[in-house]
Amino acid sequence: MKRKLHNIMLAGTGSDVGKSIIATGLCRIFLQDGYSPAPFKAQNMALNSFATKDGLEIGRAQAVQAEAAGLECHTDMNPLLLKPQSDHTSQVVLNGKPIGSSSAYDYFRKEGKEELRTAVCQAFDRLASKYDPIVMEGAGSISELNLMESDIVNLPMAKYANADVFLVADIDRGGVFASAYGSIALQKPEYRNLIKGIIINKFRGDLRLFDSGKKILEDICKVPVLGVIPYYKDIYIEEEDSVDLAAKSFSREQGKINVAVVLLRHISNFTDFNALERDPRVHLYYTSNTEDIKKSDIIIIPGTKSTIDDLYELRRNGCAQAIIQAHRNGASVLGICGGYQMMGTQVLDPDHIEGEIEMLPGLGLLPVTTKMTKEKTTRQTRFTINHLQHSSQTQKFSGCQAPVCEESPLLTGYEIHMGETTTNGEEIKPLAIMENGTPEGCYVNQKCMGCYLHGILDNPSFTDFILEPFKGKAESSPKPEDYTAFKQRQYDLLADHLRKHLDLNLLYNIIRND
Repeated sequence: MKRKLHNIMLAGTGSDVGKSIIATGLCRIFLQDGYSPAPFKAQNMALNSFATKDGLEIGRAQAVQAEAAGLECHTDMNPLLLKPQSDHTSQVVLNGKPIGSSSAYDYFRKEGKEELRTAVCQAFDRLASKYDPIVMEGAGSISELNLMESDIVNLPMAKYANADVFLVADIDRGGVFASAYGSIALQKPEYRNLIKGIIINKFRGDLRLFDSGKKILEDICKVPVLGVIPYYKDIYIEEEDSVDLAAKSFSREQGKINVAVVLLRHISNFTDFNALERDPRVHLYYTSNTEDIKKSDIIIIPGTKSTIDDLYELRRNGCAQAIIQAHRNGASVLGICGGYQMMGTQVLDPDHIEGEIEMLPGLGLLPVTTKMTKEKTTRQTRFTINHLQHSSQTQKFSGCQAPVCEESPLLTGYEIHMGETTTNGEEIKPLAIMENGTPEGCYVNQKCMGCYLHGILDNPSFTDFILEPFKGKAESSPKPEDYTAFKQRQYDLLADHLRKHLDLNLLYNIIRND
């Protein structure tokens, strides 16, 4: 059967130009228009990842795009994920499973790249056999001449997919004419011919001021400008990178429950806090300032790709002592994933999984010890929270004691972590009980707890619980709307924004042209 639409690729003049967001919006538009789109990014580099339904790992951006397209995410949507471990090395995740670590030099060498190229092409083929169109996303700039021969994500992938390429340029950075023209002019003819149009993104001000600029770009680049998309502030789509987190660092706010997320150097899965950030009862900020930490009501230690390195840095910069002191003064502390590991008495790494340090004392807030392991746990989870349960029954497991109530509502989340956390030989209360009956996390009291469960704060009942000790500070604030409904509404708003500023008739004419 002839395809109704060509596959498309959103390529970029550089990193952070908005390819992911536009791909997300187009996934939603094609879904609204009666097609069956699916996202695809051959290679992604990000610390923000997500566990698929079958317990595998992909980049968070493709999980968001899948949600916008009305799909369950799958590793075929992002077959190759690079998770930075240091300034020079990354963990390589292929088809959802880690296959080792690589330095940037070794990874971007041409030798040995064909195996990865074959794997990502096979993933694309499986996806393309089910969905129409495939909304592809490039990575970084398409004009890195020194990396062209080993490129498996940008124009070589578009050529394999027979995709129409649309170049996304960020006008807010300046230099939009040079970056767009240069990105096209530097391509080999076989790749240059794939580029069918330009999308100008992040425009600020009166759009009429760029009317002449649009004409100039079309004249010098020899392809149409499909639209100029204004910068927006009232649409909230989950972010892929942590580059904007520092901008969310604010001091305390009166009439709100002040929540400090500790700004770790290797912070990962910070989308854990998007729902809490939107809660009208909460003022959430990211900080590594010791005074901001001491003055907060709730401190959250987030996930990290390098637990020991970030724990070492917390001790060096004084944040560790500030967290402990704030807790003594009445603040709540919640650790998620790597933050949970840091809250224990010590973190062990005898096999040098993360580096040369074999043992580092933790914050001592939870009676648990973590040992780093080579195996990675990735899975979606369903669980209950002990504090929500009301039953005289108890369940014992490896020294843990927790009440059980079959009528308690199941909450949802996911796990992505390396390392095993065990008790220090004493009975503790787990924070959660998994659907299969096993305990998870550690619960000291309502102001001190930790777990491996990403997404736990997307569950309103758990959020209400951690805010409850401070509810008097936000009595006049309304309850938040359902976060799932909120996200779906944001995808629709993004689609509306793109429909208003993109020439969709021209886009459809291009991708329908045989």
